This record gives sequence, structure tokens and C-alpha cells, in this order.
Amino acid sequence: MTFWSQTSVEPKRSFRWLLYLSGMPQFIVTKVKKPGFSVGSTPHNFLNYEFKYPGRVTWAPINFTVVDPVTPDSTASLYAILENAGYKLPTDYNEATAQTISKSGMVQALGTQIKLVQLDAVGNPLETWTVNNPQITSIDFGDLDYGNDGMVNITVNLNYDWATLETHTPGDQKWNLEVPTENRSSKFTGDNRGSTGFG
Repeated sequence: MTFWSQTSVEPKRSFRWLLYLSGMPQFIVTKVKKPGFSVGSTPHNFLNYEFKYPGRVTWAPINFTVVDPVTPDSTASLYAILENAGYKLPTDYNEATAQTISKSGMVQALGTQIKLVQLDAVGNPLETWTVNNPQITSIDFGDLDYGNDGMVNITVNLNYDWATLETHTPGDQKWNLEVPTENRSSKFTGDNRGSTGFG
């Protein structure tokens, strides 16, 4: 039987997904790149032959885009993550307690994990990606333009150590999504400096 006559055949759709990131409201996320990886290759030469062997697995950076509402204030919350990771302005420098950004601070500020869930037509998960030890590499706070009445968008670029994939069988009711505790509590408040931001 051909697939177009089977009503049960349903492809994954690019608009059916939710991103879980340490209290960030899901409705402000407009776009996200899924994890990916590359495998290195090491050649071995023998006479006029070359044989290749797989090397390290490297996980590719990901990014997501959010709109910037007044409340919650995405800009303030993302800036707070930078501060919570250990960044201090030169005017706040204290020689007795000099502080720099640490991996632990950055990972904790982002909630240790990010989950990306693709859904089916009735809202059940089809696959769940878990991004481990995420770290911000850059943020673009968007452009302002008198000739543009659109929303301000923020692009966040991330590196991470590794990702895992969990697939779900369509119709399986045992799919309860386990979101880390720090990702369940809504702390995305957009407070001024000193707030927890996403974390």
C-alpha cells in the first residue's frame, strides 16, 4: 500500500516543538537549531593506499531565537546569566576578590540541561533531545530600526559537552517528560542585575 493512502502516516513537523530552559517562557522562543555531531577521521597510509578510521565525536553548536517582551525582559534575563556565570564589570573589580567566568557558573546559570521536545499532532513527544552542560558563546540582542515595526529578536548561541536522544513510540502513554527541577520553576523574570535570569 502506498503511503499517501495511509492516513496514519504523519511526518514530523518543524513547528511542533517546545524548548525547556530554566524557567524561560516557551512562547517567546521562535526558532531553535537541533543538536548535531561530526566524527573525525584519521587516515592510515600503506604503500599507495589510504585507510580511514573514525576519530573523536564533536557536537555542533546550537542556537535559538527569542522575542524580547517587556515582561519578562529577555535582555535583562540573559545579561543576568552572564553576571551569574562570574562576569564582573571593570568598575566592579575588586583585587581582593577577583572573579572570572567559570564553566560551573555558566552551566549552573543555564540550569545544567536544556531539553528540546518534538511533538506529534496531539501534543505527545516524538523525540526528546537533552543538551548537557550548555554554555553561552555569544548573544546578539538584535537591531533597532525606525523603519521597522517588527518585534525585537535575540539570538543565543550555545556550546555544550554532549547531547542525548530519547525517542517515543506514537500512542505510548508512558512518555512523562522529566524536566530538571531548575527548569520547572519559572525564574525568567527579567529583574535587574543580581537576578537569576533563566536560571
